Amino acid sequence: MDFELSEEQQSIRDLARKILEDRATHERLKEVEAGEEWFDRDLWKELAKANLIGTSIGEEYGGMGFGFFDTCLLLQELGRAVAPLPLYPTLVLGAFPIAEFGNAEQKQRFLPGVVNGDWVLTGALEEFGNAEPGRPVTEARAQGDGFVLDGEKINVSAVPQSERVLLAAKVDGGGIGWFLVNPNAPGVELIRQITTRREPVYSVRLSQVEVPACDVLGDIADGAAMAEWITQRAMTALCAIQLGVSEVALHMTARYTSDRKQFDRPIGSFQAVHQRAGDAYIQLEAMRLTLWHAASLLDAGESAGDEAMLAKYWAAEGGEFVGYAAQHLHGGIGLDVDYPVHRYYLWTRQIELSLGSAPQLLERIGQGLAEDPIDEVL
Repeated sequence: MDFELSEEQQSIRDLARKILEDRATHERLKEVEAGEEWFDRDLWKELAKANLIGTSIGEEYGGMGFGFFDTCLLLQELGRAVAPLPLYPTLVLGAFPIAEFGNAEQKQRFLPGVVNGDWVLTGALEEFGNAEPGRPVTEARAQGDGFVLDGEKINVSAVPQSERVLLAAKVDGGGIGWFLVNPNAPGVELIRQITTRREPVYSVRLSQVEVPACDVLGDIADGAAMAEWITQRAMTALCAIQLGVSEVALHMTARYTSDRKQFDRPIGSFQAVHQRAGDAYIQLEAMRLTLWHAASLLDAGESAGDEAMLAKYWAAEGGEFVGYAAQHLHGGIGLDVDYPVHRYYLWTRQIELSLGSAPQLLERIGQGLAEDPIDEVL
């Protein structure tokens, strides 16, 4: 399969890399991480000025109208820079579902603000003890033209900065609804927590939260299909970020082991280092191939359920391996929390466990194979 980039895609990647490398320096990252928001607003505005936030949003809303594959290129660069920006929740969990399932009023209300950098969006896919976004425990009951929601979502990014939180709830009477919840609405309680990579995330508790009809996304009868559509893209987007993180972690390790000497020789010349780095490279290439396969299918409008899970499996398994190998081969300095490689290690672990760990995904893939044996497919 040919994943060679077009000139436009190379331009998007190169422009994003230039801006992120110039702005997301080690010193700037430390400064932002020490704050309350974990959000570099100046860098966000720079990306908006370059129209990179609108890469895959329609031209009628101010974007460039490219596809999901192009957004994955952007997210890969985000991972390379380990930049504290809500690109993933704003685009993949918010703007893209609105662009796909929203009505004309919703698209016009939200998408231009996302493109110009004025608005942040987010989504809530996870619940306690529930790894299936398409089978929510959160409940919704009709009230007038709208709905009333009760329940709790966890691990939600960028909630205080967001105009809306997209989440699913099972509707009284049947079906799954997707709702654009105002995080400042009465009945919404936000519980702040700090993740592995020092990012604040929130448990969003909903108690009799009223959602007007204008903030109901799509058709309730299509709720399960919408969940699958969103989940496939969310998993694949996380893989793109993980690929970028792991690429740089391995490159940093290659440079370090080439310069660091023991017994008057670079440690990179030792066989054990060769083997460890070589294994990490193989994991990285498995991550790359499975990611771009899933992204290309989604970009073409096809379903990629198994492919997205396989890509996320490698992002979890391979990302953990690369992150740990990078820290291991850096020796003592790899444990220094002020040294850049430590930040990359924390990001790999955070993404590894988001939307399913490697064992969870492997179990789901195995269940799928058991239900649809290969010999029957052939």
